[in-house]
Amino acid sequence: MSPRRNRPRRDDAELDEGRLRQGVGSVQSWRDGDWQVRGIAGGASAKTYRCPGCDQEIRPGTAHVVAWPSDGRGDLSDRRHWHSGCWRARDRRGPNPHRGHGAPRYG
Repeated sequence: MSPRRNRPRRDDAELDEGRLRQGVGSVQSWRDGDWQVRGIAGGASAKTYRCPGCDQEIRPGTAHVVAWPSDGRGDLSDRRHWHSGCWRARDRRGPNPHRGHGAPRYG
């Protein structure tokens, strides 16, 4: 019997590194259509993004999801980075209006 190989093969390592960087994608159906969704690992996140669900920053090193319409309605500029919890709760939340600091809260 030959000894077990503990090192991954080169092809597997490259595939795993690519998945870590780009995440594993899926198509999710929501009330507003089908979306391509890809999870991004915290180690693969290097930029700061603004979550459209809560209007807060997603800091580098934070795991999150990227979503874009899957029906070809747009291009790469339609990708949005969401906190994972905000993405899962988007059907339960109302629209998040963007207001300036001097704008009234209600009205």
